[in-house]
Amino acid sequence: MMNSIAITLENFQQVIIEESKNQLVLVDFWAQQIPESTELRDKLTTALANHGDTILFATVDCETQGQIAQQFGIQGLPTAVLVKDGQPLDGLTGPQTDASINEFLAKYLPKEQDLLLVQAKDLLAEGNVAEAFPIISQAYQLDNERADIKLVLANVYIQTGKITEAELLLKSIKMIDQDSDYQSLIAKLELASQAADSPEIQALEQQLLNEPENVELQQKLAAQYSQVNRYEDALAILFRLVQNNGADIASKDLLLDVLKSLPDGDALASKYRRKLYTLMY
Repeated sequence: MMNSIAITLENFQQVIIEESKNQLVLVDFWAQQIPESTELRDKLTTALANHGDTILFATVDCETQGQIAQQFGIQGLPTAVLVKDGQPLDGLTGPQTDASINEFLAKYLPKEQDLLLVQAKDLLAEGNVAEAFPIISQAYQLDNERADIKLVLANVYIQTGKITEAELLLKSIKMIDQDSDYQSLIAKLELASQAADSPEIQALEQQLLNEPENVELQQKLAAQYSQVNRYEDALAILFRLVQNNGADIASKDLLLDVLKSLPDGDALASKYRRKLYTLMY
C-alpha cells in the first residue's frame, strides 16, 4: 500500500476534489529547507501507514508546487490540512510531537470498537454466529451506549438463544435509534420466543411432570431445548443426569455436544465446563 501520494497540478482535481468525496485526505505541506516540515511529513507517513483505507495521505512540496500551497492559503510551515469533500475540515500547524499527532488522528481514525463491529457484521453475514459472539461482546464492553453495537449484539443473542439478554438490550435502545434494523430484531425476538415454547416442548414438559425420573424423556427435552437455543435449560437437565449417573454416556455426550455448539467466550459454556470438570475430577 502506498504510504503517500505527491500532489501536483495534474492530479490536484482527482485527489483533492474527487477522492476527498470518498475518504478523508490529509494534505501535508513541506519544503526541504524547513526541517520541521519534513519531520512532520515523516511522522505523519509513519502514523498513517496502516490507515490508508480511512485517510489518504497526500504531500505538497512547496518548493515545486507553490501554486497549490497558495491555493490553500498556506502561510507557514509545517502545516497539514485535513480535507473532506474538497473543503478543509481540520489541520495541524507548527512542530508536532508523536502524542499530539496521535491525538489529532484519533478524532478521525476508526476506534477499536468500530473495527470489531465491522468484523462481527462480516462474520454474521457469513453465518459465523459463534465467531461473531466474542467479537461483538468485546465491542460492547468498549462502548455500551452505541445503538449500532447493541443491535448486532442483540442479533447474536437471539441467534444463540439468549432471549432474555436480547430483550433487555433492545429495551435499552432509545426511540431515536429504533430504525428498521431494530424493528426487524423485535420481530425475530418474538419468533424466537414462540419457538422456544413450541407445542412439542410443552408436550415433553407435561410428560416429564408425570414421569420425572424418565431419563429418555429428559434427554429428549434437553435436545428440544438445544434446538431452539434454550441452552441453559438443556445443560441443567443433562448435567443433573450426568451428576446422578456417571455411567450415563448418552447424557454426557449430549452435554458435550451442547457445550460445543456454544460460541467461544460464552459464560454459560464456561460455567458448565467448570462444573463438569469438578464432577469428573
